[in-house]
Amino acid sequence: MMFTSLRGRLLLLLTLLCVTTQVVFASKEAEKPVTKIHKEGYCALRGQCGKKSLFGPQLPCPDNGEAKEPSEEVRERLVELCGDEWKEGPVCCEKSQLDDLASNLKRAAAIISSCPACKTNFFNLFCTFTCSPNQSLFINVTKTDISTSKKPVVAELDYFVSNNYGSGFYDSCKDVKFSATNGYVMDLIGGGAKNYTAFLKFLGDKKLLGSPFQMNFPREKEAADEIEVFDPKPKKCNDEDEAYRCACVDCPSVCAELPDVKEAKSCMVGAIPCLSLTVIVMYSVFLVVLIFGHLAWVVIKRQKESKRERLALLQDTTPSDDEDEGDLVDPAGFMDKPTQPYFINSWLDRFFSNIGTVCATYPAITITTSVAIVGLLSLGWMNFSVETDPVRLWVSPISEAAQEKAFFDENFGPFYRANQAFLVNDTDNGEVLSYDTLGWWFDVEDRVRRLKSLKEGLTLEDVCLKPTGDGCVVQSITGWFANEFSMVDPDTWKDDLRSCAAQPVQQQCIPDFGQPLKEDLVLGGWQESNDVAKAKALIVTWVVNNYVEDSAKLASAMDWEQSLKGLLLAVKEEAADRGLRLSFSTEVSLEQELNKSSNTDAKIVVISYIAMFLYASLALGSTSLALRTLLNAPSRALVESKFTLGVFGIVIVLMSVSTSVGLFSAMGIKVTLIIAEVIPFLVLAVGVDNIFLIVHEFERANYRYPDDSIEVRVGKALGRIGPSILLSATTETIAFALGAVVKMPAVRNFAVYAAGAVFFNAVLQVTMFVAVLAVNERRVEVGRMDCFPCITVVSPQEPCMGDLRVGGAHVRCQRNGYGAEEEGFLERFIRRTYAPWLLKIRTKILTVVAFLGFFAAGISLLPEMELGLDQRIALPSDSYLIDYFNDLYDYLGTGPPVYFVTVDFNATERNHQKAICGRFGTCDSLSIANMLELERQRPEISFIAEPAASWIDDYFLWLNPELETCCSVNRHGKLCGAYDSNCHVCFEDRDPKYNITLHGMPEGEEFLHYVSLWLSAPTGEDCPIAGKAAYSNALVYDEDAITIKASHFRTSHSKMTSQADFIGAYKAARRIAKAMSEHIGAHVFPYSKFYIFFDQYSGIVGLTTSLVLGAMGAILVIASVLLGSITTALVVMVTVAMIVVDVMGIMVLWGVSLNAVSLVNLVICVGIGVEFCAHIARAYMFPNPGILALARSSKYKLRGRDSRAWTAMVAVGGSVFSGITVTKIIGVSVLAGTRSKIFEVYYFRMWAALVCVAAAHALVWLPVALGIMGGKEGYLVGGEGEGVEGDLRERVRYGAFRAGVAGGEDEEEEESDEDDDDGDEGYVGGGNGEDGGQGARGGIYVIIKYLYSRCG
Repeated sequence: MMFTSLRGRLLLLLTLLCVTTQVVFASKEAEKPVTKIHKEGYCALRGQCGKKSLFGPQLPCPDNGEAKEPSEEVRERLVELCGDEWKEGPVCCEKSQLDDLASNLKRAAAIISSCPACKTNFFNLFCTFTCSPNQSLFINVTKTDISTSKKPVVAELDYFVSNNYGSGFYDSCKDVKFSATNGYVMDLIGGGAKNYTAFLKFLGDKKLLGSPFQMNFPREKEAADEIEVFDPKPKKCNDEDEAYRCACVDCPSVCAELPDVKEAKSCMVGAIPCLSLTVIVMYSVFLVVLIFGHLAWVVIKRQKESKRERLALLQDTTPSDDEDEGDLVDPAGFMDKPTQPYFINSWLDRFFSNIGTVCATYPAITITTSVAIVGLLSLGWMNFSVETDPVRLWVSPISEAAQEKAFFDENFGPFYRANQAFLVNDTDNGEVLSYDTLGWWFDVEDRVRRLKSLKEGLTLEDVCLKPTGDGCVVQSITGWFANEFSMVDPDTWKDDLRSCAAQPVQQQCIPDFGQPLKEDLVLGGWQESNDVAKAKALIVTWVVNNYVEDSAKLASAMDWEQSLKGLLLAVKEEAADRGLRLSFSTEVSLEQELNKSSNTDAKIVVISYIAMFLYASLALGSTSLALRTLLNAPSRALVESKFTLGVFGIVIVLMSVSTSVGLFSAMGIKVTLIIAEVIPFLVLAVGVDNIFLIVHEFERANYRYPDDSIEVRVGKALGRIGPSILLSATTETIAFALGAVVKMPAVRNFAVYAAGAVFFNAVLQVTMFVAVLAVNERRVEVGRMDCFPCITVVSPQEPCMGDLRVGGAHVRCQRNGYGAEEEGFLERFIRRTYAPWLLKIRTKILTVVAFLGFFAAGISLLPEMELGLDQRIALPSDSYLIDYFNDLYDYLGTGPPVYFVTVDFNATERNHQKAICGRFGTCDSLSIANMLELERQRPEISFIAEPAASWIDDYFLWLNPELETCCSVNRHGKLCGAYDSNCHVCFEDRDPKYNITLHGMPEGEEFLHYVSLWLSAPTGEDCPIAGKAAYSNALVYDEDAITIKASHFRTSHSKMTSQADFIGAYKAARRIAKAMSEHIGAHVFPYSKFYIFFDQYSGIVGLTTSLVLGAMGAILVIASVLLGSITTALVVMVTVAMIVVDVMGIMVLWGVSLNAVSLVNLVICVGIGVEFCAHIARAYMFPNPGILALARSSKYKLRGRDSRAWTAMVAVGGSVFSGITVTKIIGVSVLAGTRSKIFEVYYFRMWAALVCVAAAHALVWLPVALGIMGGKEGYLVGGEGEGVEGDLRERVRYGAFRAGVAGGEDEEEEESDEDDDDGDEGYVGGGNGEDGGQGARGGIYVIIKYLYSRCG
């Protein structure tokens, strides 16, 4: 982060090694041993003999003479620098050497002084090297040279250090942190060494601004006999002597233990989650019980049958004359039918009948009023706006994450803007770097630096981040070569690259913005070969300043980023010509590509809607038309078509959507892309079904009440179906409205718009649509053509469909055109084949076993549900960002930065200082700094990878008076400048003195005074821990209140390659911040740029559960009230719950994760599930008497719940299939052609699963469940029992169906059932080709039997 600080560290290490020994003597007898004597009291080098060049450092003289007693001045200086062990005895150093040694050791102390053991070992190594009287025992000068002053100087030597001391020295320093760069001291003083030999080698290698001569550290076994290795006892970071013991931050072995993380554990039995195992066991037990129960039932049944047969042999089987041998209608069936109305349903029946009658009587007024109200509410479109900002979509402005982001931005400034590119070689060779490629890429970066923005002409220099005020932050390997291709040697560039990657702190490797470049940030894919020169990807990041929203500076930054995007798109083509691939992202890219995805989605959505519109219109037109009608009376078919009616139904759906959008837009609730894409589909799915039901019920009313006026018939139809629409619409509206309490804007806004659209759609259907239905019926009765009402096709007196043969009899049309209504193929299939088969005992058992098995499987899969929304899925399939995110996960070797922010924690007080510091003796064991270090030691749980930058530790270290080049002030109390005189070191003469117990640290006003100096102190080689570069925005203080308002501790997450990693990192950061808050007694929160997008996942599981359970509760209450049966309502609720669980199970299998988008779809699952089930459940509780009578006849022999389940399927099963299922299948099928991955995964997959699962549950499971455990008693339908005629007509209609419309179509079936033959003789059409007399006699017989059953 700072040019000088890194440079100073490197300089100080290298210089201090060499400066202490400086320049040797290279004589003509270089081939002879230079250090000939190796015994106690003899030196190997001493003094300084000149330089090798004009600007080179002083080099030591080779001197194999005896050690000498120093002067008092040298002794005092030596003791002050190296310790009391040098108080007496001869030495091998002079004053000039000590001056240079002191200078360099103090520079090193600025980096390592926080760990006394490391500092002591470091000082001991070089103090001994420079001044030990026994140098010759462990130092052997092997090569000399001639200085500019013609004196011999040291060119190369061997320094024999024991393995024990070398490893102990390394161990004491390897974990010491340099918090200003979130790194390790070892990166600065040891080149990132991983063992002690590499550490010593780095210290001894001759290099620019490092050691001026080669210092080798041979292994202990290589020492000659006369050599005695340097082998003192090294100090340990956890040394028994507290004076040398390091803090937890720098020495893991002295750290306290953190408690285990409970959140990281889940209940597992082996590899199986406990929930899954429990469900599997329960289902297995259920199967066992069912199997044994069925076997027992079979045995008992056979025993009863055997007993019945024995009793039958003892009885007279001759029929009595009093017995009725051919009852068409079983009197027991009529005695079993519902006899009591449900008062709420009766009231609703009258209410909707009145609405239908009024709207049909005054259609013009109704339609005009509806259009006017819709138009008025739609004026809100003028305030229409779409929310595209991901932050505002997924996070509530009052949520914790949003408030924390606002706090961070306000106090520390908005997080910087990262523009990143990956240059990748996808070929078999895989190596992205070559001399030619480097030359081209240097040119690319030069073009980026010279690039001017389109609108304002700004360059990178104008918008980039400059932490030290010099140089833009551009993280690229070009920084290792000073951004100049001329610095790249065609022969040695690979070695230079490897050198900078291994030791990024080398002066020649530090870029102009002053921060060392880690290899993981600029190169990727090299880990396999462990050779950065064979990297597969080159990574470049241009960091741009960020500003508050809607500011002019932010617009300027975005303008430049837009220009960068254009340039990189062109560079992408250049890379392709070179056989390479460039992927990139700018800060403006993601939102632009997401909007592009929405535009792509809009086309496929529109096509999907059009397909559903066409189907609905055509299907509605065929509600009363069969193929026979088209063939026998094509002209009448043109009249009875309902295409126009279907179009009006669709228009009403769109009007409801427009009304909802207008109303809520006027209220300031923004539309989201989810709303724009989903609401029309949802309302169409709900609305079309209601339209089908209304039209079908009206057809029945036409048949049942042919002599009534159109208005009355419309009223009776709406009275019959209105409560069913109310049931579905109410439950759906409330289920959606529950989402309005959710804080997440995307879900909340969707819930509000969906609830409003469903409500308005239901209102318009029972008012405007029935008015249009009445107008359409008038057109039909006068014989005018559909779609072209001005053309008369059939005269009113002409028979409606000619003479129809019904079971051999002729049924003439009534005067208004209605006779025996035709039965379509689907309706006939359900009545004759599907419903009877479904309600057989064996089918029931198989259905229960299968659907409960699916339900158990769905529950067992829930623990495997993944969270998150991969950015790649949200993008168009051809987006250039997909490659970028792939490369980001594959090649970037580090994670995003994270800040732990303290709020209103007054660090000017001593107790508070102890609660946050980490490098001083009295710091709390679980202080913020120590806790972050402890969490870093378990990255698999904490997701923290780098040491924390602790501002208070570096601030207090900066005050250390031993670091004379750091805190130095003039007589005015200001920092000393380069030309200031009369400066004194801070805290040099302070009482109490500066010490590591914090006792001598500043508090109150003094604390703030020095903090202000520290934050303004430039970071440089003389003082790398100064605060300007690393901490200038790390804390906010109030001098008037004498307090710290806010501060942050910076670290980085580990590499994250999946949504699970990001979510885990966010949860871990929350957990850590909570623990910090509890320990220090103040609010601490974590902040990283991506947290705002993952805040939703902290509670999305609970949110999903609460929404679904809330919707289930609403369904239970409303269904219980409107159906009049808690039992039936429970069946409906459980069915909807099974639908949702099964869909979630399919989500797991199909790779659909849980996020805001899928949560919205799960809410839709509840609504659509209710729509599928509500009409069947109501038809079960309020069965059609005519159909119910047929169910209880001798043909089907159904009783109780089964008879009403069969009746419900016959009455509305066809509408549910054709009106809901087929409509949605058509719409969803179109979505399969989308190019958007998010539409494929979260809409096509989820909706396809929803339609299939909901249809299966509604048409298979629900009738079986109702037949087993539905409400025991049904209710009499108000309006259906208004005399004999309506009931009789319904029964005659289905009696004709049984006999076979148009001539004996059921003969084969009837012949197979003798009882059925007898029964059919009483129905219309009992003959076969006769003139109808027999049918007339049958009709009379029906009337007689019916009156007998009613009157007793």
